[in-house]
Amino acid sequence: MTTHDSQIAADVPDMPEPRVREFPAHSIGGGLALLLGLIGLLAGVGMIVAATAVSAAGGKAALIILGILIAIAAFIAMCGLNMVAPGQARVVQLFGRYRGTIRQDGLRWVNPLTSRTKISTRVRNHETAVLKVNDAYGNPIELAAVVVWKVDDTAQATFEVDDYVEFVSTQTEAAVRHIAIEYPYDAHEEEGLSLRGNAEEITEKLAVELHARVEAAGVQIIESRFTHLAYAPEIASAMLQRQQAGAVVAARRQIVDGAVGMVEAALARITQQDIVELDEERKAAMVSNLMVVLCGDRSTQPVINTGTLYQ
Repeated sequence: MTTHDSQIAADVPDMPEPRVREFPAHSIGGGLALLLGLIGLLAGVGMIVAATAVSAAGGKAALIILGILIAIAAFIAMCGLNMVAPGQARVVQLFGRYRGTIRQDGLRWVNPLTSRTKISTRVRNHETAVLKVNDAYGNPIELAAVVVWKVDDTAQATFEVDDYVEFVSTQTEAAVRHIAIEYPYDAHEEEGLSLRGNAEEITEKLAVELHARVEAAGVQIIESRFTHLAYAPEIASAMLQRQQAGAVVAARRQIVDGAVGMVEAALARITQQDIVELDEERKAAMVSNLMVVLCGDRSTQPVINTGTLYQ
């Protein structure tokens, strides 16, 4: 593990270990179960109808009771049928105990005494509201994020948290706030990370922290991105002036660096080709004139010297 990975791992919360893991529930094809259930219902109704043709009271009562029992048993057995659509699953419980998950789509049959909870395994989007927090420098900023996620372990999503959708929403907001207070909007130091200047690194850290927060609920984070990032309105104008001043300083620094290089190259070439012999005073005058021309905001006005450099 690298230093960067270990630093990220140290920042994520320590969530409890899951007590239950998903495993497939025992189920059979629902077509055969439906056919047998219908046959049982018809057999029960037929026995009740046939009992009317029996003259003996004992035989008639026996047929009616047996027909009713068979019809009730067939009806109860048909209660175990489940229709599972693509992108859905059924969490099966028997008297409160987890008995597995049905992920195979179509008509399936399980023990009719079990309860089946429908849960969606489709990919979902969650977009946070625009949150107002203070960054690492204490400046109020606004930010929002969108998270793409899906349920990966239906047992954990059902039994480890009360409401996994609300859990993902709350943990996403908590992760976004934690990232915002840990880093500044703009870093004053060139080597420091910032929310605006290091979007990829910050997004990676957000994904790692989100994964650690929602893993206990059996949720998989597919992607996470910031959708809104700006200074709060009350300081936006002042921060804009600061950014503009920083841009001007950076541009001036680049212009000066280029001008010094050009002056150095010009003096070296004049000396190398022996165009004219310059003493220290003449070199200083030449450097001053070139720096004014190269670094000035406005066009320079040439002045023709009809005398010497010393007049």
